[in-house]
Amino acid sequence: MKLEVVVLPVSDVHRAKSFYESLGWRLDADLDIKGFKLVQLTPPGSGCSVQFGTNATAAAPGSAQNVYLVVPDIEVARRELLDRGVDVSETFHEGSIGGRFDRPGSTDRIDGASPDRGSYASFASFSDPDGNSWLLQEITTRLPHRLGAEASYASVRDLSAALRRAAAAHGEHEKRIGDADPNWPDWYAAYMLAEQAGDDLPE
Repeated sequence: MKLEVVVLPVSDVHRAKSFYESLGWRLDADLDIKGFKLVQLTPPGSGCSVQFGTNATAAAPGSAQNVYLVVPDIEVARRELLDRGVDVSETFHEGSIGGRFDRPGSTDRIDGASPDRGSYASFASFSDPDGNSWLLQEITTRLPHRLGAEASYASVRDLSAALRRAAAAHGEHEKRIGDADPNWPDWYAAYMLAEQAGDDLPE
């Protein structure tokens, strides 16, 4: 089973569509049939989309809170949002567990990225015009066994960097075996999947 779509409660479908398009999210669907309107958009690199529309949910507009958007670099993601005119918070880390869910200004939201820049530990937040809130979380290395057989890269830059890391590691592998490895595509694939899942890397 794959989580494919999250339904957002909004009060104005056209306004919500304009906002999410302004973030650079891909417009997948915009249906208007006999007064029923449904819009679907997908964040760059995401396997999950959002939908909103006429009577799409009974939830109150703005009641979707702290929906995660995972990013490989929190500062780059913030700058991109700021460049698009989004009112995004400063980067913060938690003073105690759960502080990420507190409102801006809480004492458990400490200014700045996590001091050790540890994976999963740095955040920023923003809201759409209805008050549905989004939580950016920086993840650079996954916890063990967090991914199955699928890898996901948010951009050409991310995939290129992963290929370069695999190439460097494979070069060391070939030095160890003392020969060229004809099965290098399989080795690269195993390395890149293990790296994303946080599993032990091949040698």
